[in-house]
Amino acid sequence: MSWFDLAGKDLISTKDWTKEELEIVLKVSDQLKGMYYAGLPHPALKDKTFLMLFFNTSTRTRLSFESAMTQLGGHAQFVAAADLRLSLEDKPGAGETIGDTAKVMARYAHGIGIRLLEDKVSRYGEDTEIMYRFAQHAEIPVVNMASNIWHPCQALTDLYTMREKLGTDLRGVKYTVMWAYSPWARSLGSVQEDLVIATRFGMDVTVAHPKGYELDPDVVALSKRYAQESGGKFEVTADLDDALKGATVVFPRGWMSLRRYEIGKEAEIKNAEKFRDWKYTRGRQKLAKPGYLMHVMPIDRGNEADVELCDDPGLSWMYDQAENRLHTQKAILALTMGGRL
Repeated sequence: MSWFDLAGKDLISTKDWTKEELEIVLKVSDQLKGMYYAGLPHPALKDKTFLMLFFNTSTRTRLSFESAMTQLGGHAQFVAAADLRLSLEDKPGAGETIGDTAKVMARYAHGIGIRLLEDKVSRYGEDTEIMYRFAQHAEIPVVNMASNIWHPCQALTDLYTMREKLGTDLRGVKYTVMWAYSPWARSLGSVQEDLVIATRFGMDVTVAHPKGYELDPDVVALSKRYAQESGGKFEVTADLDDALKGATVVFPRGWMSLRRYEIGKEAEIKNAEKFRDWKYTRGRQKLAKPGYLMHVMPIDRGNEADVELCDDPGLSWMYDQAENRLHTQKAILALTMGGRL
């Protein structure tokens, strides 16, 4: 495998890339961040266009991808899915098919990003299937900008941030991913993608959640396999305080149950209220070692974590983590869209 081989490659999940390929992304992220802070131009994608197809709104995803393409010398075009004649139902009379839309997009641009999850689909997994269908028809790379199952750009960012803070060898570092109460009923994508990439790089990963918030069994199985292959650890528990003991890094995040589409959003939100005490508090942080706070944002301050932890400059990595979306996504775009530094 060479760096050249990444040109044209889709990124729907990090599981579809080799560890060597992921290491290349991390290396290029470091190079681009250095150039950013040195004030050196790096127009690796001059005159190229990245189409951003948004079914769901976002703050960091849109801003970071648009800034990334500008800094790489290209253009990011925002496309609201509601403005298209696209239909996700492949049947006569419904609208333009995914295949036709993807093929036309490939004639206009050099890469496609898709953000599709939560209320914009009717069942768990449908969004990810649609992304793979786009990738099947498009002759340019397709990047997952968040789905219910996976969020590869975020996971690469999180891994890059932990390596930046703790050193490149993360083997044996305890990373606790905890369900935390929030009425927002968000997707599982960022959590699940973090599990598979962290175990793949040898971290000791502990997932803590109350009954009813089990993760995708396929993701759990894959995380266990990666942990075995890398020499890391992976465990799931319902004992939050025990999960936090000795944790170097903590990610408190509310995620929807796998029954969300069956029971409906209102019932999902009501069920979560039974676990309001699942929160990353100052008292619980003292169980960790030291329990650096990572979060993909937006964070539900006061629910998912104590406000004082969010604003603790010695513990919170959230803003550095958010910035690193810019640098890792520049690397992803430059590599998959055939850029040259």
